[in-house]
Amino acid sequence: MKLTLRVWRQQNADADGAMSTYEVDGISADMSFLEMLDTLNEELILAGDDPVAFDHDCREGICGACSLVINGGAHGPERTTTCQLHMRSFHDGDTIDIEPWRASAFPVVKDLVVDRSAFDRIIQAGGYVSVPTGAAPEAHATPVPKADADFAFEHAECIGCGACVAACPNGAAMLFTSAKVNHLNVLPQGAPERETRVLDMVAQMDEEGFGGCTLVGECATACPKGIPLFSITGMNKEWLRAGRKAAKR
Repeated sequence: MKLTLRVWRQQNADADGAMSTYEVDGISADMSFLEMLDTLNEELILAGDDPVAFDHDCREGICGACSLVINGGAHGPERTTTCQLHMRSFHDGDTIDIEPWRASAFPVVKDLVVDRSAFDRIIQAGGYVSVPTGAAPEAHATPVPKADADFAFEHAECIGCGACVAACPNGAAMLFTSAKVNHLNVLPQGAPERETRVLDMVAQMDEEGFGGCTLVGECATACPKGIPLFSITGMNKEWLRAGRKAAKR
């Protein structure tokens, strides 16, 4: 395939950015999207130009590092991670626009790379279990109802890629935060910090400057791991319950 790429280039967070146009040829339909960008960068390096900076790590759809807006959609036209998007989703002669996540809480570092450390700070605010457990307990020592286990696993699938924020017209992080809250709050190990967890994580989310949620639903549509929209409803219930208990103290 021969493709025209319109790529966002920005030297650093303080510089102005703009779309640059490149032509790539000989692209196989079996290539992943990141392999196609590797091909572009090889050509740029050979020509003495600065390669396009973009995030990646495992390239197996697990780590959540890859983060691109492709033709206006988070991770592109398929419901998957950018690294698992293949060029067979495009056609010979296509023009492809490639941009970074667009959110004030995710400032551009360079080109297509954004700083997503706001997610880390939300996790640090309460997305953990601090109860000392010693050695790993026997697997069946603490029974967990299957419905709760399934609910926890469903939310634990969140990889923190940020597609929910990029897809949301308000730049909200509610789907990410709710996945982390609901994952731990439903399990016995997370019960001791259930109230403080949701209050602290939501407060940190607001402090980071993410937008407000209006339940548009684009976050759940774009999520490559299928975190459901009702996750946000669950977190809102947890937040209201925790707020009422805190007010009574």
